[in-house]
Amino acid sequence: MENLGAKMREIRIAEGFGLREFAAQIGRSPSFLSQIESGRSQPSVATLYEFARVLKVSIDELFELSSSADDLDGSGERVVSVSHPQQAWPRSPYTNRVSVMHPNHRSRLDMADGVVWERLAATPDTHISFTKIVYAPAATSSNDDGLVRHPGYEYGYVLKGEVQVTIGSEVFTLHEGESIGFDSSMPHLLRNTGDVDFEGIWLNHAAHR
Repeated sequence: MENLGAKMREIRIAEGFGLREFAAQIGRSPSFLSQIESGRSQPSVATLYEFARVLKVSIDELFELSSSADDLDGSGERVVSVSHPQQAWPRSPYTNRVSVMHPNHRSRLDMADGVVWERLAATPDTHISFTKIVYAPAATSSNDDGLVRHPGYEYGYVLKGEVQVTIGSEVFTLHEGESIGFDSSMPHLLRNTGDVDFEGIWLNHAAHR
């Protein structure tokens, strides 16, 4: 998805947040947020989770298709009348009770420092995010190395390379074939400590809103 910043902007506006107000909510500057929304900069995993937390949307919902340009007013602001951010864009044609995805049809989120998420299934259950994740060497889930926390549980399986998972004061280094599960309300951070891309299958099960 090349328009992740536009999608984040779309949801923010639908929820009634101005740029400065929302930047303060996530502890970032308006210019930082503007760069992300305009596509000049990519968010980190931590920024994405903070965005989802404040606006009470699931990470999985960020994979959905954006609205068309026809829904924008003269200033570029999207004109919406919704009761919940989920209604701010059409559901993907692949969102069904049964979801089979060819690699060429996966939605993809490219984030800061070479972190990529690919959506592996598009069912209506937005409390579960089932993804393939890729971290380039030295890439982390937070561009300032801050630990991330969010509701639910997180499960991961290493396909290739290695990943260091910090959970609170504990540090685990996982290699190909190894797996992990943990309460994601505990502060945590992922980092590729190897010299090749880390690839893994990751599942986030969020608490019901």
